[in-house]
Amino acid sequence: MITVPIINESPFDLPSFATANSAGVDLRAKIANSITLGTLERVIIGTGLKMALPEGYEAQVRPRSGLAAKHGISVLNAPGTIDADYRGEIGVILVNLSNEPFTIHPGERIAQLVVAQYKQVEWKLQETLDTTERGSGGFGSTGKE
Repeated sequence: MITVPIINESPFDLPSFATANSAGVDLRAKIANSITLGTLERVIIGTGLKMALPEGYEAQVRPRSGLAAKHGISVLNAPGTIDADYRGEIGVILVNLSNEPFTIHPGERIAQLVVAQYKQVEWKLQETLDTTERGSGGFGSTGKE
């Protein structure tokens, strides 16, 4: 477990884990009035949350499966990355991929936030790479099963 300093400028409780094994927490829409998204329309929704992630950690903003499956609402740049040195408000880029308008209400759960550890890499320029069974096989190259 890590401790993350957070500022909550919304009227809602801090995000919390729904179950003991949840990987992410829900983010809520900090909007004054409901917003209706038309088909293929996108909008940035604020959450009122600001945080200071420890060095070596990032937060990923991901779609909520229920909104995606039932209403075609997704996070446009999923997963959106929040770097450890960002101190601004967490915003969520929502898009309506359905054929119907969708209304977002104040306080509605609009996305998930997952905090993950990462390591930066140091590039080592080479002329060749080691070989593998897959090789340079790209999209769909490993088959359907």
